[in-house]
Amino acid sequence: MKRLNFLVMVFALFGFTSAARAGEVIVAVAANFIAPMRALAAEFERETGHKAVLSSGSTGSFYAQIKNGAPFDVFLAADSATPARLEAEGDVIPGSRFTYAIGTLVLWSAREGFVDDKGEVLKKGAFTYLAIADPEKAPYGAAAVETLRKLGMHDALRSKFVTGNNIAQAHQFVITGNAELGFVALSQVYIDGKLTGGSGWIVPGNLHESITQDAALLVKGRDNPAAAALLQYLKEPKAVAIIESYGYQLPRE
Repeated sequence: MKRLNFLVMVFALFGFTSAARAGEVIVAVAANFIAPMRALAAEFERETGHKAVLSSGSTGSFYAQIKNGAPFDVFLAADSATPARLEAEGDVIPGSRFTYAIGTLVLWSAREGFVDDKGEVLKKGAFTYLAIADPEKAPYGAAAVETLRKLGMHDALRSKFVTGNNIAQAHQFVITGNAELGFVALSQVYIDGKLTGGSGWIVPGNLHESITQDAALLVKGRDNPAAAALLQYLKEPKAVAIIESYGYQLPRE
């Protein structure tokens, strides 16, 4: 009985110590990456005990929030330029930036068979609304506009645009039927090698600038062990496999 009581005390003490070491990291996540990040956060907490608190939005909006003192520890942007700018302005810990994902743009409809595999639906124009994310705030929106310009269809289709504040809202417009189709992030409609529903055209990468997405440790997270642990976790093979399962690519040596 004495030995049993001793073991109970040891396990209780160990549990208390582990809990005391566990921390919390507040993460600003670009809207395109929220689905994989939820999966990553669950695995991260299970493996480390640290909890990742996620806030989703557009990269441009997060830039403004960070400049105004928002309490984020880590920034997962939808581009590389914004974290670089924040580093130059003293809001990111120098040397902490790295590319965690390379995104893919897709023209997608919730309707089966509506979008063909070459994007010819854009030329036919048999739709009322085309959803995009705000190109001034969201890199996926900027990529959509660049794609349409290269295809020579931007001006002809501009009157059909319904613009979301971020890629999540653009996706919502299509899901709810407020737009018949839209340019969204592949990760929003794709898992484990296939579309989760509807129909889509994966936009060739040569039609827009690479959607290189960088992570960074913000100054507010400098002394937070959970923040450093999360950034390291994103580089681990298990995390990379989750990221790739949502249709993202990663830079190769």
